[in-house]
Order: sequence, then structure tokens, then C-alpha cells
Amino acid sequence: SNPFEVKVNRQKFDILGRKTKNDVGLPGVSRSKAIKKRNQTLLKEYKEREKTNVFKDKRFGEYNTKITPEEKMIRRFALERQQNYGKKNMYNLNEDEELTHYGQSLAEIEKLNDIVDSDSDTEERGTLSAELTAAHFGGGGGLLRKKVSSEQQDEEEEKPKSRKELIEEMIAKSKQEKQERQTRRENTLELTEKLDKDWKEIQTLIAHKTPKSEKKDKEVEKPKPDEYDMIVRELGFEMKAKPSERLKTEEELAKEEQARLQKLEADRLRRMRGIDEQTTKKRPSHMSADDLADGFILDKDDRRLLSYKDGKINIENEEEKEEAEEGEEEEEEGDNENEEESQEESASENEEDDAADSHSDLESDLESEEEAAGNKEEKKHKGNESQNVEKLDPKREAAKSELPYTFAVPESYETFKSLLAGRTIEQQLIILERVQKCNHPSLAVGNKAKLEKLFGFLLEYIGELATLDLPELRTIDKLVLPLYNLCQMFPEAASDSIKFILRDAAHDLEEVIEVKGRATFPGLDTLIYLKIISLLFPTSDFWHPVVTPAFMYMSQLLTKCRITTLQDVIKGLFICCLFLEYVSLSRRFVPELINFLLGVLHISLPKNQAQGYTVVHPFTPVGKNLELLLVCDKEDLKSWEKQNVPLSIVTRLKETSKTEINHIRLSCLALCLDLIKKCAALYESLPSFHEIMHPVRILLTQHVPVKEYPEKMQEWYHSALKELENKVKHYTPLICEKKKPVPLKQYTPKIVKVLEFGRKQAGSKKEQERKQLIQRHKRELKGAIREIRKDNQFLARMQLSEIMERDSARKRKVKELLGSLATQEGEWKAMKRKKWKS
Repeated sequence: SNPFEVKVNRQKFDILGRKTKNDVGLPGVSRSKAIKKRNQTLLKEYKEREKTNVFKDKRFGEYNTKITPEEKMIRRFALERQQNYGKKNMYNLNEDEELTHYGQSLAEIEKLNDIVDSDSDTEERGTLSAELTAAHFGGGGGLLRKKVSSEQQDEEEEKPKSRKELIEEMIAKSKQEKQERQTRRENTLELTEKLDKDWKEIQTLIAHKTPKSEKKDKEVEKPKPDEYDMIVRELGFEMKAKPSERLKTEEELAKEEQARLQKLEADRLRRMRGIDEQTTKKRPSHMSADDLADGFILDKDDRRLLSYKDGKINIENEEEKEEAEEGEEEEEEGDNENEEESQEESASENEEDDAADSHSDLESDLESEEEAAGNKEEKKHKGNESQNVEKLDPKREAAKSELPYTFAVPESYETFKSLLAGRTIEQQLIILERVQKCNHPSLAVGNKAKLEKLFGFLLEYIGELATLDLPELRTIDKLVLPLYNLCQMFPEAASDSIKFILRDAAHDLEEVIEVKGRATFPGLDTLIYLKIISLLFPTSDFWHPVVTPAFMYMSQLLTKCRITTLQDVIKGLFICCLFLEYVSLSRRFVPELINFLLGVLHISLPKNQAQGYTVVHPFTPVGKNLELLLVCDKEDLKSWEKQNVPLSIVTRLKETSKTEINHIRLSCLALCLDLIKKCAALYESLPSFHEIMHPVRILLTQHVPVKEYPEKMQEWYHSALKELENKVKHYTPLICEKKKPVPLKQYTPKIVKVLEFGRKQAGSKKEQERKQLIQRHKRELKGAIREIRKDNQFLARMQLSEIMERDSARKRKVKELLGSLATQEGEWKAMKRKKWKS
């Protein structure tokens, strides 16, 4: 571009931040203006970046009107003294510092508290006599002249003394003065000691004892300790925590338990076989001829006292005493055997190893010697053996009757059943516990599979106990604990085995329904399995692989099994109780439960009665199975007392009398009322609670003959009815949401706007403003980024120019120095040449 064609409009005043028309022009003009603006703003800030051109008034309280002038002056004076104090004492070493010498303070040494040595000159310290100074520093001339002048007046005829004589006189004089000082010091020390002794004697006489009344006053005046101080003192006397022993892992505990049981079993077997402890001890090891018996220890004193009787040594009495002592020791050992833990089975193995490792050549010699001495001792041993057998017989019998301590896991159900057969419930629990401990999964690889089988055997055994004519429910109750322990150890195997039982029960129910069209309630074993499921698995889960199938199976039982006998009513009520137990935490609604309770109330009413409610299957409004719980005998009604309905009564209901059957019917009705009360408390928060419980309320209020029942039954009835009626309607019934009416379809054309790409589509005013703001924001952001980048480039150029200037100045100075050195070197060489020439 031609510079003569560029037109520039100049401003009279340059104002920062104001955009004018002449700012926008040709690229050269705008760039020059931008550089000029940066020189005026950014470059100025860069050059003054480390300068402070602001004057700050730091006087204290100058602009504070709340402080009086006197306080201002006092505070300013204090601040000034603080500042000067720090500056003044910065290098002052004598003030506020304690100087020491060999660990002792110089201030204390100067007090002259210590006993001064006799050789030290304490008096006239730092002063020298005139004679001494004249003798040592004056060369002796002054002293000589002084002596001569003094003697000239008295004895002019005598000759002056020599230097040697004068020095000897001076030494003698100094020694005399020193001795006098020492004597004076000793006298003063003796006097001080005497004064100290006298003062101590006088001090005992002067000592004044305060009377007790004053002491009490002083004690009363003492302030009581603070609560904080008391707590701090108590904390000081508290016992501090000590590190405890490390908690053992499950594997370590299992190994220890297995070792303990094996040891007890080895002890039981030894006692059952009648083996004495002395025989189990190891034989003495072989001793060579060169053995010096350095480790010999005398266990007991075998020395005997000599006694004579009729001129002969008395040996028999001593032998009798020894036998009596041995008998007492054996009795004590026999008593302690049951308390102590016996040796392990490894004792018998050690005996076999010792027998195998023994020296064969030495045994042959020993056998020959034993054969020679055996004939003599046979008679004695026969008598002892007969006594030992008599003593060990009761021990053997006790050991045989005792339970073994180690058991292997049974491989089949027959072996498991034989293992528990003929045992009491306590013994069965002990056997199952020992089987688990001896075969813990951490002890061997195959133990896990064996114990998983044990769970199935135990389930089958429980079912067999439930199917007996007289079911052993107490035994089943105790066996649930080992079943729970096995379920915790192997949850997957436990769930599989229980699911298998549920699957079989469900298939049996479906087959019976397909063949006969109706089904009956299962046996007692299936009901007990359903109860065990609630104990082993969580029932509050939304879905569970075991509990959910059990839930569905129980609902099928309540809806598909017909009620024909009193046993069916008892079983159905048991399932209702299980339902409430299952749903106690999740509060899940079970319609089969409410329908069954309604049906139980229905069969307790007479046949020919008007109905204001509907009965759902398996109950029928008309039929021969009605009035199962109806009791008409007034004597039985009066003699009835509330009691729990035992589950075992299902098997022996045929043997009971008519009065007992009526009592059971009334107990079932009372249980039904109790379950209705629990359902009302459980489902009170449901929105349709009143609609659900409406037929039950009608049946209770209009049809149940309350006045004919006993007083206790009436109490149960009123409490159930009160629980139903007191529930307030918390929720409104479900209603469809209100919506605008859907307009009818009309045949009007639908106009669709054709989008033209590349152009800004028109929209509402808010959308247009929003788009404009977005575009403006983008434009400003780009401009700000561009300006920041240009500012950084400008500062980089300025820094580079400063560096170049410094480098050029340094180079120039280096050149000047080198030039001056070169001229000096030339001049020096020229001077050197002149000297050589001259």
C-alpha cells in the first residue's frame, strides 16, 4: 500500500479503552496503533513491575477516632521501644546471658561462696607491689638507687647490697606475707564454722511450732482441687492397654481342636485296652561302655534306713511300705486320668518305631539275662498281674461306655443312622460336633464334600424323626443347631439340598392335583422343613433361591389343599403362622393368608346362617365339611382353657376323646383370632387395608356368636375386633390421574416448515437473543485469546531486546578491557627492551 494514500485521523486526546472510528483502518495503521498502545500500557507495567510508588501511612491509630490521643501516644511509644529493643540487643552478648566456666556460673563464682585454696591470693588481686614491679620490670636499678639514697642518710660508710641479696630479701618478705595471709584465712574459717554450730543450736530453741487450731484454719483455707485436676490425676492411675495375644485363624483353631480330640481318643483307647502309663513310657536308650553319665539326674531318694529286728536287718517292712505307697500313687493317677488330657495316638506309633530301631545285638544279650532271672520273678509277677487286672476292669468298662473323641464322616445314610442310633440327644449333638471338628474343610482336601453330604444326611434324619408315630420334635429342635452351623459353612450345598426337597414336594402336589383334581396337606416332615427354611435363610429378601420357592409352595398349599378334617385345619394354621414369620420384616402382602383365616372363621359357624361375605377356595359356602370348628357342648365350653396347639397332635388326634377334640377346636379358633390381630398390625399401612379386611370385620361383627364362647375367648375376640376398627384410614384410594380430554381427529393440513441449510432460521425472540449472545461470547472469547497471545509475544520481544542490550554492553566492556590489557602489555615489553639495550 502507498503510505501517501493512507489517511489517518488523529485525536486531540488519547483515552484508553475508547474505540473510535479511526482505530479501524488499514492493517499497517491498526498494527502501529496497537504497538503504540502496548508501549503506553503493557510496557509501562512491565518496567514498573517491581516498584512501589504508593505512599502508605503506617502510623498507629491515625485514622481511628475511637482511640484517645493519650492511648495513641502510649501505643506508639511501646511500638517504638519494641523496634529499637530488637535492633539494640541484636549483637549484645553480655545482656540476658549467663556466662559459665567449667559448667559453673561466673556470677556465682564471684560471690566467693566456695572455700578458697591456701595458695590462691584473694587479697590485693590484680595489684603488684612497687618493689616487685621495680625488681621484675625495672631491671633492679631503681630499687638499688632507692636503697642507696635511704641508707646514705643513716650509714654513709656501709657499702650498697648486691642484686642477689636484694632478690633474696624480696623472696623472704613475700613468703612471710603469704604465710600471714594464710593464718588469717584459717582463723576466719574457724570462726565461721563456730558461728554456724552456735546458730544451729540456737535455731532449735527459737523454732516456733504453730498450734493445731491455726493449722486447721490453714487447711480449711486450702482451695479444693478442680474437677479437671481430679480427672487428670485419675487418668494417671488408670490401667494402660496392653497388647493381647493374636487372634487365631479358623484353620489354626480347627487344627488345635483336632489335635485335642485325637489326644483324648488315644487316652480313651489306652484305658479301654487296659494299658498302664508306665508301659507306654519309652525304654531307656542304649548306653555304651564309654558313657560317663554326665546327664544323670536322681529323680527320687532310694536310700533306706537300716533297722534291725531280733538281730536281723528288717527288709520286709520297707517293702510293704513301698507297695502301699505305689498303691496310693496308682489310685491318685486313676482319679486324675479322667480330668487330664491323654496322650495322642502317636504314642503307640513311637513304641513301634522304637522297637524297630532298637539294637538287635544288645537285645539278644538282654534276653538271655532276662531268661535267667525270669524264673525267679515269675511268681511275683503273677500275683501283681491278678491285682492289676482287677483294678483296670472298671476303668475299661468306663472307657468302653465313653463316647469316642474322633469320628469319620459317614459315607452313607445307613452308617450315619447307625452312628446316632441308641444315643441320647446330648450324645448325638456331641457326635455331630466332633465329626465337624475332626473333619474341618481346612484340615484335608476332601473334607468339604464329606461335610456337604453330612448336611443332606442330617436333613433326611430330621424328616425320618418327623414321620414317626410319636414325632420327636424336641430332638429335631436340638438338631437344628448343627444344621445351622453346616449351612453357614456350605450355603450353596445347603440351598441345593433343600431346593431338591421343595422340588419333589411341589411335583408330588401337582401330580396329585392332575390325577384327583384335589390335594391334601403334606406330612409333618414337609411342614418342619418349611419351618427350618425360615431359620436357615433370610426371609426378608425380595427374591431368594430357597425362600421364594418355599413361599410359592406354601401359598399353593393354602389355596389347593381341601379342608376336610381337623388335622387339615391345624396344618393350615401352622402354615399361616409360618407366613407371618416369613413376612414379619418385609411386610409383604399375602392374600392367601387372609382368605384362609376368613375360611377358618367360616367353618366355626353353623351351616344355616345368612352370609354377607364370600368364601374362596378351598373353603365352600355349602358342603359336608362345614362346622369343623363348631362346638355346641356347653360343658366343654366352660372347661376350656387357652393353650398352645402342639404340632405333634396331628398324628394322635384319632386317639383323643371328644372333650379334648372340642378343646382343640376352641384353641384353633383362638389362634385364628390372634393371627387376625397380627395381620391387622402388620398390614395397617396398606392403602387398601379396609377393603382387604372388610369381609373379616363383617364376619366378626355380624355372624360370630360371641356370647356363647368362654370369657377368655371373648377377650381374644374383642381385642382382634378393636385392632381392626381402630386403624385410621391413612391413604386415599387409588384414582386415575386427571388429564385433558383428547381432541377429536380433524382433517386439517399439517404445515411443516422446510429447513434451508446455510441460513439462520427464524425463531422466537428469546431464541434469537440467546443465539446472538452465544455468537457474541464466541467472538469476544476469540478476540481475548488473540489479544493475550499478542501481549505475550510483545513481552517476549521486550525481554529479548533487554537481553540483547545486556549482551552487547558486556561484549563492549570485554573488548575495552582486552584492548587496555594489550596496550599495557605493549608498553611493558617496550620498557623491557629499553632496559636490555641500556
